Amino acid sequence: MNQWEHLFHGEYAERSRILSGLTLEQVSAVPSDQCQSIFAELWHTVLWQKIVLRDQPWEEGDLYPTHGPVKLEEWTALVAEFLTGIETALDWTRSPERLNFTVEPGVTTSDALRSLAVHNAYHMGKIVALRQMMGIWWAQ
Repeated sequence: MNQWEHLFHGEYAERSRILSGLTLEQVSAVPSDQCQSIFAELWHTVLWQKIVLRDQPWEEGDLYPTHGPVKLEEWTALVAEFLTGIETALDWTRSPERLNFTVEPGVTTSDALRSLAVHNAYHMGKIVALRQMMGIWWAQ
């Protein structure tokens, strides 16, 4: 596993496993006032991933959704979008020219992708913690 695969796929449970086997009720639940829902955590992660991957410009606005999913298909589509974004990020790592591209003064694509990997890991950890709080996580 190369360093980039390691950052986006290594170190902890597979992202697809963390996000699988959930019902609409489970992804919508907010276990306490100090938490977001699983859906909100992933929605935020996807938003940031799209900004870093330049699929969406940075704009002031909501960093978390104002409502949960209405149908399970919304959750499924969000998971697919997240996993596709990871693969896009990994595709970028295969081009030294792209990795060295300056995205803003003093910041290269490589720097942005490392930051994205850390951000994703943070929110995946929060999702695992939410699942643990709700009794729907199995450490295998």
